[in-house]
Amino acid sequence: MAQAKNNLKPQDVVILLKIIALGGQSWFHHTLAQELGMSQSEVSQSLNRSKYAGLIDDNRKKVNRIALTEFLMNGVAYAFPQQPGALVRGILTAHSAEPLNKIINANEKYVWPYAKGIDRGQAIEPLYSTIVEASLKDKGLYELLAMVDAIRVGRTREKEIAKKELRKRILNA
Repeated sequence: MAQAKNNLKPQDVVILLKIIALGGQSWFHHTLAQELGMSQSEVSQSLNRSKYAGLIDDNRKKVNRIALTEFLMNGVAYAFPQQPGALVRGILTAHSAEPLNKIINANEKYVWPYAKGIDRGQAIEPLYSTIVEASLKDKGLYELLAMVDAIRVGRTREKEIAKKELRKRILNA
């Protein structure tokens, strides 16, 4: 039974990507929680799961970028799959958002449902319910999450381009 509490959850990916988006800036559990619209206990539990999975160091401060990249390239689409849904108003994601929309020219648009959004497209459920608001405040996080969504929902070409861009941003940061 103890194993289930250590299984990764979608918000774990969000938190690790937020840490990467912060670059070298120092951070605390409460600041991550505030910026991501989560509770401090959610952040703490998430960092413990990520430590167990080998995605963050023992001090829960430094992301294991190689392991995270490997998980995103090969596992995120299976662990947290997503299928495009109904046409809704929202915020662009996947290959419809920057930076991928500058590389991939596609007819369909994918969006995270958001009442204040100005774009219409097929709904993609975000990895965590609060990331739309958090992404509007952090362009770096938004771009990382959009690339992860392209891996989760894209066709082969879109996935490969997203993987290449994501790998560059995570490993070369």
